[in-house]
Amino acid sequence: MSSEIGKKKLAIPKIAFDEEVAIISPDCSTWLNDNNIEKLPMTPDIIGESVGIKNILGIVNDNYHSKGVGEIDIFIIATAKIHKIELVSNENRQSKLPDILSKYKIPAVCKFAKINVSCIDFTEFIKATGRVF
Repeated sequence: MSSEIGKKKLAIPKIAFDEEVAIISPDCSTWLNDNNIEKLPMTPDIIGESVGIKNILGIVNDNYHSKGVGEIDIFIIATAKIHKIELVSNENRQSKLPDILSKYKIPAVCKFAKINVSCIDFTEFIKATGRVF
């Protein structure tokens, strides 16, 4: 995995690193820092894309649904879209999509035609590297 980081094949939105990884998994945060993970900064384009995604989902102000994407999730999706990179997410795939768009999880949001971000899970990512652990 560190070789993928070294080759710049892996990056993480800075906000996801700071607000998720560093808090939930300090050991992972340290390892990623030690391996010089690229942290993609927030930009005006990402913020603008995030607003567009919120509009598509019908999210007004900070009224996120507890069963759907949150603010950081939307920034992650927007970052992947702006940088034209594949998103790796282990959020559950929803076999039956909810009637309320704000209940959609990351993989479902990525599939919207207007968003169109490739989203794979961690197992798919590992398989795609061709590496055996």
